[in-house]
Amino acid sequence: MQTMKDRMHTGELYLPADEEIITWQTQCLDRLYEFNQTRPTEGAKRAAMLKAMFAEIGEDCYIEPPFHSNFGGSHVHFGSHVYANFNLTCVDDTHIYVGDNTMFGPNVILATAGHPILPELREKGYQYNAPIHIGKNCWIGAGVVVVPGITIGDHVVVGAGSVVTKDLPSRVVAVGNPCRILRELNAHDEEYYFKDRKIDYTTL
Repeated sequence: MQTMKDRMHTGELYLPADEEIITWQTQCLDRLYEFNQTRPTEGAKRAAMLKAMFAEIGEDCYIEPPFHSNFGGSHVHFGSHVYANFNLTCVDDTHIYVGDNTMFGPNVILATAGHPILPELREKGYQYNAPIHIGKNCWIGAGVVVVPGITIGDHVVVGAGSVVTKDLPSRVVAVGNPCRILRELNAHDEEYYFKDRKIDYTTL
């Protein structure tokens, strides 16, 4: 028989206040609390804790506390060399996948959980979840919100404050609320890194 916990990952409506879910979630949040109490000098301890907390996490990943997560990273899959600045929030009621070398600015929210529009269902506490996929070598700017079920391709820049409500293909710059593609990556990006600042390849 399918349990409420099983339904967390099928996209079906379920009750997140189910006793089995709450018991497990509380254990996850205890580990998350301990991670957020670590000192800046305890880098090795933080790395070891993340390996225990996350579904998957690659080499040389760094998350700046405080880190917020509904299930303490239990449904979060990071590649290698992922960086997250202060206040990354992973509403990981189902799976979140992030590719290698992706960076998150401060106050980014990755939300897999949704609630029915019909008020009678919300009143009963029903919820549904849809996974998020973010590719490799992306830069997700400060204050970005990614809603349930979104896929972002590789080498994507999402501008600060954007709300991503539709999938984004690879190699684009996208901004706004709702987030829209501004342009594709181009030859200008190979010459300039910021406004009129040229890339000096001889020093890199």
